[in-house]
Amino acid sequence: MIRQVAGILGIAFALAAGAALAEPRSSPIEACAMCHGPDGIAPDSEVPHLAGQNERYLFNQMMAFRSGKRAHKEMRYMARQMSPTEIGALAAYYAALPPR
Repeated sequence: MIRQVAGILGIAFALAAGAALAEPRSSPIEACAMCHGPDGIAPDSEVPHLAGQNERYLFNQMMAFRSGKRAHKEMRYMARQMSPTEIGALAAYYAALPPR
């Protein structure tokens, strides 16, 4: 099921980013997985788990990082690289994962 969701979201991310016309880049899921884990369970105790979090909460926090209303250097950089559509799909992906 997770692979199906990831596949569908991969298509959504590609369409949202205009992947056919743009240079290749890693997907938002791959970028987030570096710190938050591919299954939404962060390997570092200093980094929050995202699996099973509320979708609206995740979306709102990413938008706050993107706008600078929530301060965090790395998260602001990451969020500014994504469109609101990509952020919404990412929030849906992590919300659909089973929490720890």
